Amino acid sequence: MSGIEPKDPHGDLAQLLTTLRKATPARVALGRAGHGLPTRPMLDFQLAHAKAQDAVHAALDVEALRAALPAPALVVASAAADRQDYLMNPDLGRRLDPADASLPRDAPDLVIVIADGLSATAVQAHAAAVVAGLVARLGDWRIGPVVIARQGRVAIGDAVGEAMGAGAVVVLIGERPGLSAADSLGAYLTWAPRTGRRDHERNCVSNIRPGGLAPDLAADKIAWLLGEARRLGFTGVELKDRQGMVIEGADTPTLPPSRHRPT
Repeated sequence: MSGIEPKDPHGDLAQLLTTLRKATPARVALGRAGHGLPTRPMLDFQLAHAKAQDAVHAALDVEALRAALPAPALVVASAAADRQDYLMNPDLGRRLDPADASLPRDAPDLVIVIADGLSATAVQAHAAAVVAGLVARLGDWRIGPVVIARQGRVAIGDAVGEAMGAGAVVVLIGERPGLSAADSLGAYLTWAPRTGRRDHERNCVSNIRPGGLAPDLAADKIAWLLGEARRLGFTGVELKDRQGMVIEGADTPTLPPSRHRPT
């Protein structure tokens, strides 16, 4: 014998799995107890599932959110009568309640809409910080009052922006909870908002939360995209995230013609 201890392949695997678990919040290498999961991973899964359900059904504390915002806020509602109506009839969350259609039409450069979406938990936790970051970064934009939309989905921003004559709208909305995060906030940007805009005419910044894209970094990204949208005159699939990139030989990227650009 040479005196060299043979490697333990099981030890190498255990180290690899430990490293993998530290690198991702995903549920990997949970182990096995017979034909099922060990007790601890099973309890963690059930807790995450409960948090996701709570986030979907939680009610947004509108007054607490208004108090946390750095700017005045208006409150509107979608056409959904209540949470059950909102969940069962998605299209209602995309439309303003007719009673709230008379928003001030002062034609701001930008309107920020905050909608509870599928996670009021995310909105309560992160929306105010993102709004504050945007206001600080968009000093040359005329920003209208923040609009808080109860039982709202992304497209309600089109109705709000159109009613106010806004040049652009940013909708901050609670994203569908997953089993790794129940507090993920999304931001959807639409240039020249009007009823009937399609999803390919928007840009999205997602997973805004401390464990994902931090609110201050999200505000940087959204502000950059808004600047490009104003320069180019559109949002959507043709507006690429080139933040930090240098394009040699041109001051601006060469863009293909599009029949989808707003007029």
